Amino acid sequence: MIIGVPKETRPGERRVGLVPASLAKLSKAGHQVVVESGAGVEAGFLDEAYLQKGARVASRDEVFRAADLIVQVLGYGANPEAGEGDLRLLRPGQGLIGFLDPLGAPGRAAALAATGVTSFAMELMPRITRAQSMDALSSMATISGYKAVLLAAEQLPKMFPMMMTAAGTVLAARVFIVGAGVAGLQAIATAKRLGAAVQAYDVRPAVKEQVESVGAKFVELEVQAAQAETKGGYAAAQDESFYRRQRELLARVVSQSDVVITTAAVPGKRAPVLVTGEMVAAMAPGSVIVDLAAERGGNCELTRPGETVVEHGVTILGPVNLPATVPMHASQMYASNVSAFLLHLVKDGKLRLEEDDQIVKETLVTRDGAVVHAQVQPAGTA
Repeated sequence: MIIGVPKETRPGERRVGLVPASLAKLSKAGHQVVVESGAGVEAGFLDEAYLQKGARVASRDEVFRAADLIVQVLGYGANPEAGEGDLRLLRPGQGLIGFLDPLGAPGRAAALAATGVTSFAMELMPRITRAQSMDALSSMATISGYKAVLLAAEQLPKMFPMMMTAAGTVLAARVFIVGAGVAGLQAIATAKRLGAAVQAYDVRPAVKEQVESVGAKFVELEVQAAQAETKGGYAAAQDESFYRRQRELLARVVSQSDVVITTAAVPGKRAPVLVTGEMVAAMAPGSVIVDLAAERGGNCELTRPGETVVEHGVTILGPVNLPATVPMHASQMYASNVSAFLLHLVKDGKLRLEEDDQIVKETLVTRDGAVVHAQVQPAGTA
């Protein structure tokens, strides 16, 4: 099979779908790779590096024309404006793998279906043991959690660690992480390494042990979720009465924190508001909020996606696409996930679409001109 890797086109996107080091496994399996010229430059991978590993370097049109399967970081659904031009380059029967945001943008999934492409959404990868090596969402969340702490440390007018100095004792910064998924756990570990006093909260009581294992104190609230997590291991969405009670109990912890990092997102839906404007006003001047759910509307009521604002003396960061700010390692991790997925999907030069394979069933979005994913179909109809 010929695998095509076009250059990413979303503004600010610096990652690339496959890196030179990932080509050896694909070549061993009999696949060829064609890469758009300059596709890996911003991540630190020059055309020469791909050529040395046996790839062919070509123009964008040539990549789409030659490839049996296209690998992107952000496909059309997740890259609506700049990615629209790719729709005319896709053809019936061609494969497409990437982040496609099918739950958040079902109409774009329908547009992809109209091209006849067979598309797979990396963000829908099931969280099962067999698919761990393919879980790109977790890989990117790891980077987001790490980078969020660095952004907070840069903005905070305090140092993170406690220090005994000739000028007296400098107290450790108090960091509060809301949401203990992959991003949250990485944020905890990073803040702890920098010397902060870290607390964390999650709607799932079962993660208490994980939170404590990476060095944070788990905050327990007297509020019970109807269903704490989905079958895929993600935090489940709750009703507004739950979030209202949750905000009331979180207010005290937030007001006592120097840094709050929020990570709560529900696939395909607006992020729940966990930090209100009133809660922000109760924080000390100079405090910092980093809202990792900014792209889904934000966990903080005052977040503006893609912007840094100051309200009530508190700096609120709404970063979007943080993995693209660490493009080399992000690309390496993503390429590893995609390569594992490709080797699972492709047998004897053809896509293997076995309906009883959970990995295929949960990631396959479009096929034969139709949206075939059960969760995306109702959203598209609605």
